[in-house]
Amino acid sequence: MVKGKAKTNGKTSDMEAQKPEKQAKKKVSGTQDSKATADPAAEAGAHGASDDKLTKIFGERLRRHHDELRWLYMELYENDSMFAELCDQMYRFYLERNDELKKLDSKREKDKEWYKQNDMLGMMFYIDNFAGNMKGVQSRLDYIGQCNVNYIHLMPFLETPEGRSDGGYAVADFRKVQEKLGSMEDLDRLTAACHKKGINVCMDFVMNHTSEDHEWAKKAREGDGEYMSRYFFFDNGDIPAQYERTVPQVFPTTAPGNFTWLPDIGHYVMTTFYPYQWDLNYRNPRVFNDMMYNFLYLANRGIDIIRIDAVPYIWKELNTPCRNLKQVHTIVRMMRMICEIICPSVLLLGEVVMEPEKVVPYFGTVEKPECHMLYNVTTMATTWHTVATRNVKLLKRQLDIVNGLPKEYVFLNYLRCHDDIGWGLDYGTLQTEGMGERSHKQYLNDYFQGFTEDSTSRGELYNADPVTGDARFCGTTASMCGIEKAGFEQDEAAMETAVRKDLMLHAYMFMQSGIPVLYSGDEIGQVNDYTYKEDPNKAADSRYLHRGAMNWELAKNRTDADTVEGKMFQGLDQLEKIRKTEKVFVTQADTWTIETWDDSLLCIGRYYEGEKLIGLFNFSGEDRTAWIKEADGDYVDLISGNRVQPVDVQVPGYGFLYMKKLTAQG
Repeated sequence: MVKGKAKTNGKTSDMEAQKPEKQAKKKVSGTQDSKATADPAAEAGAHGASDDKLTKIFGERLRRHHDELRWLYMELYENDSMFAELCDQMYRFYLERNDELKKLDSKREKDKEWYKQNDMLGMMFYIDNFAGNMKGVQSRLDYIGQCNVNYIHLMPFLETPEGRSDGGYAVADFRKVQEKLGSMEDLDRLTAACHKKGINVCMDFVMNHTSEDHEWAKKAREGDGEYMSRYFFFDNGDIPAQYERTVPQVFPTTAPGNFTWLPDIGHYVMTTFYPYQWDLNYRNPRVFNDMMYNFLYLANRGIDIIRIDAVPYIWKELNTPCRNLKQVHTIVRMMRMICEIICPSVLLLGEVVMEPEKVVPYFGTVEKPECHMLYNVTTMATTWHTVATRNVKLLKRQLDIVNGLPKEYVFLNYLRCHDDIGWGLDYGTLQTEGMGERSHKQYLNDYFQGFTEDSTSRGELYNADPVTGDARFCGTTASMCGIEKAGFEQDEAAMETAVRKDLMLHAYMFMQSGIPVLYSGDEIGQVNDYTYKEDPNKAADSRYLHRGAMNWELAKNRTDADTVEGKMFQGLDQLEKIRKTEKVFVTQADTWTIETWDDSLLCIGRYYEGEKLIGLFNFSGEDRTAWIKEADGDYVDLISGNRVQPVDVQVPGYGFLYMKKLTAQG
């Protein structure tokens, strides 16, 4: 019999199995009366605080949010002592925040729209692939600046087991950097150096699960009931079978099911993603509190943007899909308030890889916001559908949906990221065009693998399911645009087309409402890296195809306009500088689509404070005419510098225009 397990009629009860252990209510330092913590100034002596100003600032922030935070906490946990501990620890983390970060907090508190300006441009990369380790990244900050990037997303770097890491998303220690990448001191130095150069730093916070090698999991595996209550353990298959009836599988081919049997202790444990990633039980207040302490510890390392990974999955309930439950929003709202109390300069980026109607609620409301930013996932997938079909109808519909949302909502826009592309499209609309879901997914996968006659793309499938026909796609932006194929065939004309296509897609992405993010290597047109097949820890995961090491030798060509790297780098540089100098690119601008009367041409308009910009993008390789009628003044194409009229505009194959309306001064 494993210690700490409640039994009902010989079976583990769902409610009892998920109830926190009584010892979780242990006495903590400071007051046990949660109401008393509403006035931290009165408790300053107990905490050893010597700066009345700091205590006052914290007190004002806490008083602003205390009642709602306590209400939501008690709604979930009904535990006064654990809430008192949370407030006590929040004050400690506030005091530990260094002076430079406190100054940044104060500055951004006064300018809450700071991240919505037109100067925000992100780049994401794996530390080892980009520069070896954190010191290497610090040595490359000048290059990052040359890319016009002021926001870097460091892909997972916390301690993970070798070979069982899921790309770093199986965290064994939330307060330790992978040894090969550096140390927490290196992270402190890197974030400080970034801040001096005006660069924001983003990291992943894996909320849903820990590695089976995490200290909590190890103690749970030893039968410690207090730690078992931090996960979902069952000593027979009855309740897991009930969950399986309603909970979808994330990886049905490579990691089927949502539970893993542990023969050494005779229990099932919930593992939504992979068997070595054990789902945390947020019905236990000890889990929430301790994870928030990890969150604040990382925020105090100088992190500006914290990406909360797999956030829709964090609350589990029988007879539900265990996705997007209301308690998830309660937790995210509490995280937002905790940020605003301790570290108001820190932004929450929600990873919600779902259709728009399920993504948008994670912004919360204007009065009670949750995430600051979310990924524009569906638009990304629809973009590549448009590349394959050369038909912009579905993309135009998707952009209209996003453009119709409140301007307070900020999306991150991207063409490619570290993950695969899942074909989560609007199949209801596609059905009206005669496209069936399974057959269209097959077409897209064939097209991007280069199996269709008209395709120049190269890449591989991930997690292909021969039964359902589902599969996801892997490949770099450059390889999907034809740069890899043209280079292999030494076809200069094809290469010119591929580079133009790649730049057109980036120009279109910059026109979307939100913040654009590049994947490292895209700025020089880096192609697929097939060497991952030689590494036994990576060979089974085709996503490493587009996670190749940065080729710094090729990057040296970025100043040579006769090379692919130079054409891509300089072309993007022009786009990035236009975006940073034209205020019409702020996220608050009005954004809309314009009918072109040609299914291959997309037209996007932007307007802000008297300035108007019209973007035209040709998704076909043939010259086309946009039958638009925007004759409301004189315009200039910001790319060529030529005067244009936005009426019946000729757009070359895979070409684009940025047409700005001239003011009286212009």
